[in-house]
Amino acid sequence: MISGAATVDAYLAEVAEARRPAMARLRELCRERLRGFEECIEYGMPCYKRGGAAEIAFASQKQYVALYVMKKDVLDEFRERLGASSIGKGCVRYRDPAKIDFRVIDELLRRNGESTAAPC
Repeated sequence: MISGAATVDAYLAEVAEARRPAMARLRELCRERLRGFEECIEYGMPCYKRGGAAEIAFASQKQYVALYVMKKDVLDEFRERLGASSIGKGCVRYRDPAKIDFRVIDELLRRNGESTAAPC
């Protein structure tokens, strides 16, 4: 979904009702685990930045919910456990939001906060 929303609240209000609970849960986990990060809208989606650099983002795309992980070391560590429809270089795609394992996402976000690697 390409959004012109200026805030994360406005973005979530635009998300299809069927995906809204999953998107809200992603936001909740990001806010809990990414302490010291700036929550903003970048590239038309909710984004979490530290030191001015985007590290995590998520979006409701046409056919999937996407989680963007900009730290290769973190994504590689969790790649086998994510259970996604597909995983690219930095994008984790879920065709069915009900299949998102939020326990694994929670661990990934915690690990992202600990990682000192530069985001790609």
